[in-house]
Amino acid sequence: VSVDLFFWHSNRLMAFLLPEKTFFKTRNMFLLLLCVFLSCLPFYLSAQTDRQNERPIIGKLMLNFLLFLYHSGKCQHYKIKTHVRCVFVPTGVLAQDVYLPQPNETAYIAASYVKFLESAGARVVPVMINQTLEEYKTLFNSINGILYPGGGVSIVSSGYERAAKIFYELAIEANKRGDYFPVWGTCLGFEQLMYLTSKKTILAYTNTSGVALPLNFTNAEDSRMFKGFPAQLMKDLASEPLTVNSHKWSLGMLTYNTNEELKKFYKVLSVNTDGNVEFVSTVEAYDYPIYGTQWHPEKNAFEWTRPSIPHSPSAVKTTFYMAEFFVNEARKNFHKFETEEGESKALIYNYNPVYTGTKSAFEQTYFF
Repeated sequence: VSVDLFFWHSNRLMAFLLPEKTFFKTRNMFLLLLCVFLSCLPFYLSAQTDRQNERPIIGKLMLNFLLFLYHSGKCQHYKIKTHVRCVFVPTGVLAQDVYLPQPNETAYIAASYVKFLESAGARVVPVMINQTLEEYKTLFNSINGILYPGGGVSIVSSGYERAAKIFYELAIEANKRGDYFPVWGTCLGFEQLMYLTSKKTILAYTNTSGVALPLNFTNAEDSRMFKGFPAQLMKDLASEPLTVNSHKWSLGMLTYNTNEELKKFYKVLSVNTDGNVEFVSTVEAYDYPIYGTQWHPEKNAFEWTRPSIPHSPSAVKTTFYMAEFFVNEARKNFHKFETEEGESKALIYNYNPVYTGTKSAFEQTYFF
């Protein structure tokens, strides 16, 4: 009876403890136990009949090994799934300089970008401006992707530009060596990506501030970004004004077509026009998980301060399908914080959003 209880409790304990082990430790334990099991098996099979009293115990030992292997396999499968799906998905959102800084309010992030990522299962980590290169490198190795939000700062010289450049270069280097790290740029973030790739100020003035437009798709059907979208939503995006534009500067198609750096780096998925200038509105990089929209996918569901923002069912679906796509890209990354405490301290949950809807384009804002 004592032997039965021992094995019963040991199996329960192993089943309880193993899921907390790391994947690599579990894999090594799995292989070790497999070797032990195979080594012991001949002795069990060759046991003499005059040792019948010992054979049940040996049998239970072997059964225990089998159960141990089974739970090891479960843990291994669980952890593979965890890493691939990246349960916590800590994703960075770049802060930017406040136009009129005040004490404790020198940088900000619009809360709609936080909600945008959280709606698809990510946990947001604010990426502060004016940090050291080493601090940015440490953070880069802790998060699964980064979003450059819209705003109104310089894409040539600002704390936003400096941080964006560092993470852009780190992402390029990481992806070259097989470390999948996605980057997303919205509006100003889109413009920032175009500047970082071309290394030139190439934007043209367009009359596109506060207007919703349908997308004129070019090569979207076989794109990574849109391939998971429902057919009806793609039709709605192409025929209804579901994408809100809040910018005065755009990348003209003429400029794109004459700039070799941009042409070889980005695939144009959609274009738009203000009636005079045809401009690029959606891109994805050919060889990297780098994406950009000149329009604002996050506003449809989370911003209400401007009448030009669409809130129809298809408009809101667009928000969530775009968020789901990018967060799923971030799930492919294996970066993580060294400790749970470090992760907890880095999360946006440590800050409180402020209602700014009466004086700003954003309903809520995080200040730092």
